[in-house]
Amino acid sequence: MNAAKRLEIFRRFHEDNPEPKTELAYSTPFELLIAVILSAQATDVGVNKATAKLYPVANTPEAIYALGYDGLCSYIKTIGLYPSKAKNVLETCRILIEQHDSQVPDNREALEALPGVGRKTANVVLNTAFRQFTMAVDTHIFRVANRTKIAPGKNVLEVERKLVKFVPKDYLLDAHHWLILHGRYVCKARRPQCGSCRIEDLCEYKHKTSDD
Repeated sequence: MNAAKRLEIFRRFHEDNPEPKTELAYSTPFELLIAVILSAQATDVGVNKATAKLYPVANTPEAIYALGYDGLCSYIKTIGLYPSKAKNVLETCRILIEQHDSQVPDNREALEALPGVGRKTANVVLNTAFRQFTMAVDTHIFRVANRTKIAPGKNVLEVERKLVKFVPKDYLLDAHHWLILHGRYVCKARRPQCGSCRIEDLCEYKHKTSDD
């Protein structure tokens, strides 16, 4: 795909949704970090239901750590893999308290040192909370990047690096959200809704569908 096509794709995404947001509910970088840790192999809707009950009671490292394992599990038990996630969240809270003055660090190395935080989670926090030029590639973004040919790659890291390189800089900060939303609601895994896709004429997918 050439640069002119990519520019027009993101221009249209911006035109349709000038200020895209994550669908995870949060009000602080810490709340976002915990929500993203909980969202692994879970839906944003499911995570939001749990944090809507958790955060009014505990939304700081100290408060969540004070809940203890059983206390935290009582709030997040509806989320998949909650036992291991609870352990990771509690250990993350302990490290934030002891090593970071209870603040979420704004650099990759420190974030990835936290339990339950991998490269994708770190990228989400850096981009969404701290507005850094990072690209968190989940299954939706990986699919859209390859299917459209915006940034095809054999693995997540290759797609991430190509997107950071090829997405026009004016749109890079919000590209993560646009691509996730596009993959979640339009360019779906089983059957993309090409007939109602805003970028169908620019997309280089060879097996386009109708919406009939």
